[in-house]
Amino acid sequence: MSGGGTIHSPDFLLGWVGEKPGMKVAVFSSKPYDKHFLNAANAGVGHELIYYDTKLDVNTAPLVGDAPAVCVFVHDVLNRATLEILRQCGVKLIALRCTGFNHVDLQAAGELGLTVVRVTAYSPYSVAEHAVGLILTLSRKYHRAYNRVREGNFSLDGLLGFDLHARTVGIIGTGKIGMVFAQILEGFGCRLLGYDTCPNPNFPKLNRAEYVSLDELYAQSDIISLHCPLLPETYHLIDRAALAKMKPGVILINVSRGALIDTEAVIEGLKSRKIGALGLDVYEEEEGLFFQDLSFQIIQDDVFQRLLTFPNVLVTGHQAFFTQEALTDIAKITISNISDFAAGRPCPHEIRYTPKP
Repeated sequence: MSGGGTIHSPDFLLGWVGEKPGMKVAVFSSKPYDKHFLNAANAGVGHELIYYDTKLDVNTAPLVGDAPAVCVFVHDVLNRATLEILRQCGVKLIALRCTGFNHVDLQAAGELGLTVVRVTAYSPYSVAEHAVGLILTLSRKYHRAYNRVREGNFSLDGLLGFDLHARTVGIIGTGKIGMVFAQILEGFGCRLLGYDTCPNPNFPKLNRAEYVSLDELYAQSDIISLHCPLLPETYHLIDRAALAKMKPGVILINVSRGALIDTEAVIEGLKSRKIGALGLDVYEEEEGLFFQDLSFQIIQDDVFQRLLTFPNVLVTGHQAFFTQEALTDIAKITISNISDFAAGRPCPHEIRYTPKP
């Protein structure tokens, strides 16, 4: 496996632009906004970015041609089969323009000598503020009021909400995004309960904030928001057993990874009214749905379609990260990662497979 301090051979480079080395990079799953922000970050740097709208998988991997680097997003498929084709094509670098890496077979990448880098952090305000927006929309029913007024219906029946002030909010995951989310809700006057396997020393310093066990968080929270990564330990963290421990009428928010929630269990919770409202920016089977216009097609995912029938469910299409500030950060870090590799510098954002003991 290549290490962070590996000095790369000059044949990795596309050439020299001014005094800066450039690489040819095949960019998959690219949208117009990806091109805009990546091109801006690459201005004066000199990498040759070749954009493909299609996602990367075993069938599209040969499109890389002679590019020694690929740049990919959350729904690109980087399993062993895809990685083997990339390696055969001469790819040496996989640059993720996202924080999550559960879609990458890191063990295979290491065995094939592929370096994998990611965006470890971008504007935490983007995702945290979106989570708060989901809470406010669901608690005050903005989405339903908007549609009523456009139809000339100014009745307030069915729009009764509640104050966030003095409510108890459970925050699962208190990293950068979870902390910003907590700070915002501190301003609303909420009581904050945190759970994290790696506690953040700054969280208990917030007003009315404390760490508790996961069971305590479930039992006491009026609102629960997920801000943790998807790992084997967190897969379907919110399942039937977890829901059984929660307050009746709890509001659930997920802006992290779709598979943190067992969707069918949540649908049962909505039907029984155990769940008072559900706000999702991610969905465990979102691949093939999100980031594209399907408005003229019949969506085949019956579970997702069932979710949309509930008036107390709000789904956004993985847009929590989608702010000017966040996309600027993502593009700059991605280009910086590629530049570090091209120049033979250690990359602080490299990720490697770590076998479990």
